[in-house]
Amino acid sequence: MPATALNPASSSVLSADGLRKTYLSGVQRLQVLSDVSLEVAAGESVSIRGESGSGKSTLINLLAGLDAPDVGRLLWFGQPATPDRRAEFLGIVFQSFYLIPEMDALANVLMAARIRGGAGAAERSRARDLLGRVGLAERATHLPAQLSGGERQRVAVARALMNAPKLVLADEPTGNLDERTGDAVIELLLGLCRETGTALVLVTHNVAHAAKCAHQLTLRDGTLC
Repeated sequence: MPATALNPASSSVLSADGLRKTYLSGVQRLQVLSDVSLEVAAGESVSIRGESGSGKSTLINLLAGLDAPDVGRLLWFGQPATPDRRAEFLGIVFQSFYLIPEMDALANVLMAARIRGGAGAAERSRARDLLGRVGLAERATHLPAQLSGGERQRVAVARALMNAPKLVLADEPTGNLDERTGDAVIELLLGLCRETGTALVLVTHNVAHAAKCAHQLTLRDGTLC
């Protein structure tokens, strides 16, 4: 099924229908998103490209339930998107890592479990396993300042997968990385999502990275095409 089609009867993990978003700038109201509809099936990978200022980050914030649309409907697994479901339903990878500087790599990964409600022995074991899968088993006790940019982003990928989410949203995850490191992070992210059956929405300006996803979309004039 095309990623832009909407079918409430499908097994979609995410359905967005007619999202619109405006912001007040001085006395003018600027329209950022005019009519965005998107459906992402379980295990599917979708890339979204667009020029700077096209509204890509705004769209990610809406899909993540971090901001509300002016008009439109957002469903996670067929149910209305609500903040109390976010930690269980999705993981997010940001461009700027957003690791807690006072916590080591393991504790940063475990933070996702703490937000959900607990970080016991089973969660610690999973966090260590994820760090191993992203190639950082030997760096678990290192603080973010002791890690390279690529390593920090790999910690962020592990954190996004900590709660076994149905969907990962990645907002320009290679924007702060050099080309070689960025390529490695994208391969890792796509590979882990395929391995775990996790759906992925990747926002990127990189044509080659976008092409690695099963479906490629472009955000233009406030709509997806």
